[in-house]
Amino acid sequence: TFAMMAIIPGLIVYLVSVNFLSRSIESWFDVKVEAALDGGLSLGQRVLDTLLDDIKKQAESMATTLSLQPALSQYRLLHELRERTGVQDATLLSPSGRIMAVSSEDASSFLPDLPSVTQLSQAQYRLFGKAEPIPGKGLYLRVLAPVHSQELTSDTLILQLLQPVPESLSNTAEAVQDVYRDYQELTYSRDSIKDVFKLTLTLVLMLAMLSALAIAFVLSRRLSRPLAILAEGTRAIADGDYSKMLPEHGNDELGVLVKSFNSMTRQLGDANKVNEQNHQRLEAARGYLETTLAHLSSGVLAINSNSELRTFNLAAKDILGFNLAQYENQKLSKIVDENTFLAEFFKMIETHFELTVDEEQASVEMHRQLEVLGPSGKQLLSVRATRLPASANSGFVVVFDDVTTMAQAQRDAAWGEVARRLAHEIKNPLTPIQLSAERVQHKLLDKLSAEDARMLTRATNTIVSQVGALKSMVNEFSEYARAPSASMKKVNLNQLILDVSGLYEGSHVDITYDLVEFMPDILGDSTMLRQVLHNLMQNAQDALEGQAESGQVKPEITVKTSLDNNAVVLMVRDNGQGFPEKILAHPYEPYVTTKIKGTGLGLAIVKKMVEEHRGDVVIANSESGGACISIQLPLQEGMTELALKARRSES
Repeated sequence: TFAMMAIIPGLIVYLVSVNFLSRSIESWFDVKVEAALDGGLSLGQRVLDTLLDDIKKQAESMATTLSLQPALSQYRLLHELRERTGVQDATLLSPSGRIMAVSSEDASSFLPDLPSVTQLSQAQYRLFGKAEPIPGKGLYLRVLAPVHSQELTSDTLILQLLQPVPESLSNTAEAVQDVYRDYQELTYSRDSIKDVFKLTLTLVLMLAMLSALAIAFVLSRRLSRPLAILAEGTRAIADGDYSKMLPEHGNDELGVLVKSFNSMTRQLGDANKVNEQNHQRLEAARGYLETTLAHLSSGVLAINSNSELRTFNLAAKDILGFNLAQYENQKLSKIVDENTFLAEFFKMIETHFELTVDEEQASVEMHRQLEVLGPSGKQLLSVRATRLPASANSGFVVVFDDVTTMAQAQRDAAWGEVARRLAHEIKNPLTPIQLSAERVQHKLLDKLSAEDARMLTRATNTIVSQVGALKSMVNEFSEYARAPSASMKKVNLNQLILDVSGLYEGSHVDITYDLVEFMPDILGDSTMLRQVLHNLMQNAQDALEGQAESGQVKPEITVKTSLDNNAVVLMVRDNGQGFPEKILAHPYEPYVTTKIKGTGLGLAIVKKMVEEHRGDVVIANSESGGACISIQLPLQEGMTELALKARRSES
């Protein structure tokens, strides 16, 4: 309504203004004005034509006079003729435009203004005249006339006369011409002027209409503003913004409603702040707990009262050897069904907490050690568990560590000490025993009968051979007890394998080689590595000894090398009976052996020497049967890539 009250009068004023402007613009272009301008322009042109005709006549007369004179006389006569005619500048030019002679009334003018090439070419055949402006001088009359020489060998010269147009006449002509040009431009743009004025009026009308609409909106908003503010505050609260306070004014019903609304907003804001603070504290505590658990080297499992896995840390996944994420919020029984090696682990935990259900025993902690046979072999786990308080859903927390390496280190240290003492205690009397037996044989052999001599010889030989066996065992003890000190140099592992294995090729066992090409050198102690290979080859050959005698399956040893992630992998595999379970449980402990006369120190020594090279040993049974020992030795950074490039270039 407010907008229509302003728009209708505006439309009426717009229509009247457009009609008035159209009539006014048409009145500007009167026929009499145009005729007067045409007459003034024609008058000025006729005056210039009259002056130009006079100069042309003078040029013809001067050209005729000069043509009757020889060349030298022409140059002298030019000045005289110019002064007689009263022309300002007279110039004789060659057809190419070169100045031959100049005569000027203006002493300050060094060179006259020259005609164009087109004008020169026209002036060779006929009289040429034109009024044209000269920059910096004003409007001039330029006349060019040919001067034909009487001499047959001379070229036709061109006479140029320059005469300035009177300044008053020039200014008047220019003014009339400028006015006439402006009038013509205005005539051509008549319709455009009308369009511009119409567009201007239209824009003014549009602005007026927009202003009217804006004023109408302002007035309507002022009337509905209190309700809109209340609706906006309601939306802010719905979006969670409790800081918005509505302006309070008046004590009417709407004012009381706004005050009540603000009071409610403050109460909601205070409650939300308390809630946010509690949430932030919980998130901070949770983040701290997650960070702590993530950096713990111990595995942590949180289990609720329903025997469901609630949470775990990365160390738990690494120790147990499988991904626990798929079992989150799942029953422990499902984990055991798919990972049977953990049955005793979880059963021990559940059994303990089933016995500590009352409040007096709820704080009792469990601390035990348990052996499990997981994906990575036998592990010794140190398990600690405690029940959570009743407010935490009566679950329990299990913390466990893989102490296999530590226990192995303790056993190695203990066996090393035992080996040192045995070697010391046994080695000392061995040499006197051997020497005494040999001395007895030497002194009594000639004094006894033949039968007694043979008995003495057998006895002393038995003593000497057993002393030798004991010395060999003592040497193995010493080798096991002594901390190896490797002298690292570059070693070609493939060549070392061929050298050592060649010593066993003449036996009853076939040896197959699968050695990687372009094997990079490793840093190692060739003596230690040679002993490692001897131990592995001897163990494999001993394992196949009975099989060769039976003739059921042809005994075979496979030696293979490969490259894997900046490491060299050496694998020695046989097709014998494989390792018994008791060997796989403790493969590196002394006296754990299947040989009748073995000491069980071979693999223990191999492990020590490989660890001295920062390597690793893995013992397992092959799926196709037989024992398999893999040794991984590190390479220098980038050597694997160089070997692969060499292999590709060779292929």
